[in-house]
Amino acid sequence: MCNFARSLWNFHLLGPKQLRRTLFEACQSGLYEFVNIAFLTDFGCGTTPTLNLAGHCNPPSGTCRGLITEIQACQNLGIKVLLSLGGSAGTYGLCSTEDANQVAAYLHDTFLSGTNSTGPLGAVALDGIDFDIEYPRSTQYWDDLARALATYSTPEKKVYLSAAPQCPIPDRILEEAIETGLFDYVWVQFYNNPGCDYRSGVAGLINAWNQWSAYLPEGNKLFLGLPAAPDAGAGYAPPYVIANQVLPVIRSSENYGGVMLWNRYYDTSYSEIIKPAVCSNALRHEDLLISMV
Repeated sequence: MCNFARSLWNFHLLGPKQLRRTLFEACQSGLYEFVNIAFLTDFGCGTTPTLNLAGHCNPPSGTCRGLITEIQACQNLGIKVLLSLGGSAGTYGLCSTEDANQVAAYLHDTFLSGTNSTGPLGAVALDGIDFDIEYPRSTQYWDDLARALATYSTPEKKVYLSAAPQCPIPDRILEEAIETGLFDYVWVQFYNNPGCDYRSGVAGLINAWNQWSAYLPEGNKLFLGLPAAPDAGAGYAPPYVIANQVLPVIRSSENYGGVMLWNRYYDTSYSEIIKPAVCSNALRHEDLLISMV
């Protein structure tokens, strides 16, 4: 199975125009299999957890709880909705294994259990947690957080885990977490890193992919993370290059999962252009991943 794009429907770091593109509109597009809501920007080490959804709603006032209907509508379409941790701003980190366990308990109670009506998104039962850990206060204990979250999976409800590491191997923060093998999806950011993005050419990008394909633990699905527009990130690759020169090669990887696009705001046509090449003739409408970071 391959999935189209994790095209980040980014609540965070988006301008006013993004307000006109709702979560459910993204799900209704038929382009995505996953949606990442971003970000939980503050947590760990005694910090009060803070959900920052930019201009979409105001968590302290309770207005973000209205998103639960859109989240449930997406899930009813078969789209998995995850919460993205971290990002490029905020105050977050883990100070010990016990701290990681406490953060995992908070995430489960507030965003995964479906029982906490006072949480910032209401009594929501998201499908999992995404690790977009870029500038934490500490580089340690992320593997402990992954292990703690995995314990909340049950036969009735699996907790999906995903990660968005930078493309240089190993990722300076998530190396030990990825090596646990607990991440169902790893959407590597093949951009903003000149040694392993399109600035090194098609051959360089494919070589970077092959290194990640060999590096990932067995059973993890690998996604090609790309900026959806020149302004979305350095190392932009035109969609026709990806569709005609890159995807036909990397689709043969045993752990190929699909494409991740940063982000929904910038994805005005990129996903539609590359869609036929993502899974070739096997592509299904839900074979895209949209993330809201």
